Parts: sequence; C-alpha cells; structure tokens
Amino acid sequence: MTLLLAYGLEWWVGDPSNRWHPVAWFGRWATWCEAFLYASHRKTGVAAWCLVLALPLVLLWLGHGLSGWLFDVFVLWLSLGWKSLFGHVRRVLDAPTLEQARAAVALIVSRDVRGMTREDTRRSAVESLAENASDAVIAPLFWFVAGGGLGVALYRMVNTLDAMWGYRNERYQYFGWLAAKSDDVMNWIPARMTAWLMLRVGQSVPWKMVQEQAGTHTSPNAGWPEVALAYAASVRLGGSVKRDGVVDERPFYGMEDAQALSAAGARHAVYVVRHTLLWAAGLSLLVQQVMYHVF
Repeated sequence: MTLLLAYGLEWWVGDPSNRWHPVAWFGRWATWCEAFLYASHRKTGVAAWCLVLALPLVLLWLGHGLSGWLFDVFVLWLSLGWKSLFGHVRRVLDAPTLEQARAAVALIVSRDVRGMTREDTRRSAVESLAENASDAVIAPLFWFVAGGGLGVALYRMVNTLDAMWGYRNERYQYFGWLAAKSDDVMNWIPARMTAWLMLRVGQSVPWKMVQEQAGTHTSPNAGWPEVALAYAASVRLGGSVKRDGVVDERPFYGMEDAQALSAAGARHAVYVVRHTLLWAAGLSLLVQQVMYHVF
C-alpha cells in the first residue's frame, strides 16, 4: 500500500520542485554548514558530512515515530524523480529549434551547450535519462525496500551532498571526498540493477560486454546504465563532451556498428527506460510483499 500510494502521488502530482521542497531545505542547511566549516582537508569534510546528515536524520526518525506509514509514503514520493525526469527529456527531444533544444538540455546536464548539434542534444538528454533512471528512481526504490522511509531519506541526502560537494576540483577534492565516496557506495547496486533490467527490456547482450565498456567511464556507477541503454536500444551513446571549456575524451558506447542517435533512436531509448522503470516498480512491490509475509 505504501509503494502504491507513493507511485500514485508521483504519477498524479510529480515532484514538487520548488524552494519549499525538503531537498531544497536540506541543501540550504548543507550550504550553511559548509560556510562555517569549510577547509580543504579530508577530515574536515568527513566531519561536515556527518554533521549535515545527523540533525535531519534525528528529525526524520522522530517524524517516522509520529506518523509511521504516512511518513514512508511522503518520503518516498518526494525522493522519486520519475515524472520530472521524462518531462525534462521530452522538452529536449520535442524542441522545435536547435537553440531551444540547447536551452532545454542545459537544464539537465553540466555540459557546454554552445556548439552542440541536434544529435549532441539528443545524446546528452538520453545519457542523462539513463543515469537518472538509476539515481532518481531505481536507487530510491532499492533503498526504500531495504531500509524503509529512513533508508530512502538517507540515500536522498547522500545523493544531494554528492551533487553539492562531490566534485574533483580544487575546492572539493578533499572536502568533498566522503560525499563522493558515500554516493558511489549507495549507488553501486542500483546502477547495476538498472543496467540488468534495461537488457531484459531491450536488446540483450552478454554482461561482460557492458562491464568492459562501463569500466571506461570516469564514474564507477554512471557508465553502467548508459552503456546498457546503448546496447538495449541499439543506439550509440558516449563520445567526447565539453565542460567549462575542457574536452572530456570518452569512447562511444554500444555496438561498434551502432548508428548516430537519430530522433527515432532517442524515442526508442526513452521507451526502453520507461519500461525498465515499470519493471523496477513491479519488482519492488513484489519484493516488499515477500518481505512483509516472511518477516
């Protein structure tokens, strides 16, 4: 019942993204702590990370004790980004002009959009869709089934701190070390689950092929859903991207003879991701029912 109600709210309302969203409040709290505690040292970053998580977790634990299953429903709903994820990608793919497509994709990726071709905008949107299918949907479902409302809340906060502090630049190389590593740990299983489900929904290939290409990605997790989607949808993803004027050289993902990402190919990739998430939703319901009757 908890999962069904959360799914219903996500389908009907979507993610209420505004400054009153709990994640926005958490982000402001993390920014305030950073302003007082920042130092370019790993130990300081670890202490700041623990402090930023501690107070919200205590408040969430108290809230869970007061409201029980209602707490779980609202925390899971606010942790899912299903509806908004497809909405952002649709705006890129349906944009009538190249400039509008660039503007739309700039809202969901941290890449330089100037100079992007139409294929570049489609590829960026589809890669973002693949990665966020894991981060914004399957990972929250996994941690909800594993740890309930407090489990998914912890994941969402860890993921948010990674987005704020988990950069390999001069400011966050040491201070953000734990923020990046903890997010890598919590997304390790969900990223591979996402890849496995994509291969079940679309074209299947040997797991070793996905493993080899995913290992060339700079992230220990993001490459898995991107590579799996390239194979599953029979499209070409990856390739070099530019961030802050610096070109990040990456190999292409998928079959060697895969064609450039056309509009039809992008739509098929969206189809694969949509059905992957439907399978994930169904499996999470099944696992939760089994756990309820066993334990």
